[in-house]
Amino acid sequence: MGGTVESVYFSFGDSDVVGICDVPDNVSATALSLAVNASGVINAKVTPLITPEELDAAAKKVPSYTPPG
Repeated sequence: MGGTVESVYFSFGDSDVVGICDVPDNVSATALSLAVNASGVINAKVTPLITPEELDAAAKKVPSYTPPG
């Protein structure tokens, strides 16, 4: 996959372990999550993080959205 584990934290509550990984793209992150979850031993959840620059670029896009109802 070409990724690295940046840090690992132990916690209590909904998650027992939180890991910060750097992977090349969202497809690689998804593939890693699928492989880990397929074991049935671990229930991993992936939360993509974005950079401030990516947030700025997203804020400049104006989607066409009409809420239901």
